[in-house]
Amino acid sequence: MVDATVLIAGSGWPRWPHEVLLAGLRGEFQLVLCPYVIKQARRNLSQRFPEHLGRFEEFLFQANPELVPDPTPEEVVKHKQLVRDESDIPIALAAINAGVDCLVSEDKDFTTRSKATAKLHRQLKVFLSGTFLRQVMGWTSKELEKIRHREWSDLEES
Repeated sequence: MVDATVLIAGSGWPRWPHEVLLAGLRGEFQLVLCPYVIKQARRNLSQRFPEHLGRFEEFLFQANPELVPDPTPEEVVKHKQLVRDESDIPIALAAINAGVDCLVSEDKDFTTRSKATAKLHRQLKVFLSGTFLRQVMGWTSKELEKIRHREWSDLEES
């Protein structure tokens, strides 16, 4: 499962989150999303990066993700200590409830290991995009470094 930060970054810049999304498109893993994440990404792109919204919508159209349900409001309230940012609780619960292998995120509230995230990390493997590409997808440091600062124009030149 990926969260909205990966969808936003992957739609906006051709770097690590973009490569995670492309791997999902190629069927290298089953991409899992929940309605809450899609809504978050769409809202944030519309407000902050409207120029990237079309790329996001095209990705959703092509991706055919497995859609899992959002948790109930009662579940969210019951697990309010799961993550520091309460707006992230539905994402964590959707991933846990769906039994996904991992959550890929650029959100430090998910990725930073601390007392606050200990319970979450006992229930769910959480990776930054670059770490996911290296540890799960088998990318080398050289492959990762090659796209660290890549721009769309770099793709057009290749």
